[in-house]
Amino acid sequence: MSEPGAAGPGPAAIQVSRIMRPDDANIAGNVHGGTILKMIEEAGAIISTRHCNSQAGEPCVAALARVERTDFLSPMCIGEVANVSAEITYTSRHSVEVQVNVMSENILTGAKKLTNKATLWYVPLSLKNVNKVLEVPPMQYTRKEQEDEGKKRYEEQKLDRLETKQRNGDVIFPIINPEPHTVGYSQSSLIHLVGPSDCTLLGFVHGGVTMKLMDEVAGIVAARHCKTNIVTASVDAINFHEKIKKGCVITISGRMTFTSNKSMEIEVFVDADPFVDEPRERYRAVSAFFTYVSLSKEGKPLPVPQLLTETEDEKRRFEEGKGRYLQTKAKRQAQMQQAAQQ
Repeated sequence: MSEPGAAGPGPAAIQVSRIMRPDDANIAGNVHGGTILKMIEEAGAIISTRHCNSQAGEPCVAALARVERTDFLSPMCIGEVANVSAEITYTSRHSVEVQVNVMSENILTGAKKLTNKATLWYVPLSLKNVNKVLEVPPMQYTRKEQEDEGKKRYEEQKLDRLETKQRNGDVIFPIINPEPHTVGYSQSSLIHLVGPSDCTLLGFVHGGVTMKLMDEVAGIVAARHCKTNIVTASVDAINFHEKIKKGCVITISGRMTFTSNKSMEIEVFVDADPFVDEPRERYRAVSAFFTYVSLSKEGKPLPVPQLLTETEDEKRRFEEGKGRYLQTKAKRQAQMQQAAQQ
């Protein structure tokens, strides 16, 4: 890990690098999106925890609260080096915004390319009391506009987190003898006992560990649906609603919600059962939407089988997914037009 230093006032940027190994990738040699998400979160946790402990006060650990939409711009392969750089771009009273970029590097040729850009939000939790959120040391801005733009992003994500939490009530039930290409045919669940190696110093799960498990389940759903090599194309906002403590049994569930001609949207949520020393009932801890694409052996996009919806809820979720797809498509086209005009 290296620290090139900040370009101006505020916390220094950091960079974390690691070579991609066979166990980081699928059978086609493409690195799992969850592996990249885990590295992104680790870099964000390091820089935000450092910043939150940069002034005298109660020691704390920064916990991941939200990941904004992130696009996987190009696949990363076994043998390449992932260079993950993180920089703090805004601080509110109780949260830190971190911008993270991921570059893949071919160490044989020296060629580099941008593979991911992500925005993460962290909150500092006291080492003495896991339920106590501490105040964040303010950062210095080079321009007043930077602070104003950051505050706007903060208010938007705060509102979206509230709305997402309010609609988190669905559960996934197994379906007997489902037809191919239906929601029930590809839906999947994974059960995981949270151990010490999954957790922070405070005894709750690392956000990166959770995201990696979510990506694994989403990948299984996508592979079951299209029966081809699949890769993560993007992840909609990941909201961490509540902490998951050591000793919990978590159920990561995924189901197909929408398909376009070349992409699949998969809803993934994490429910926690606190079995150890806590009488609390199961609760929804994390939720997100993952988008996958199907690839040929040559890495070219393949058509995706149309999702067959059967129930009214499935049809409703399909239309909601279609709305998100069209909104993202329109935003991408607007960005391309703007870039072409510059």
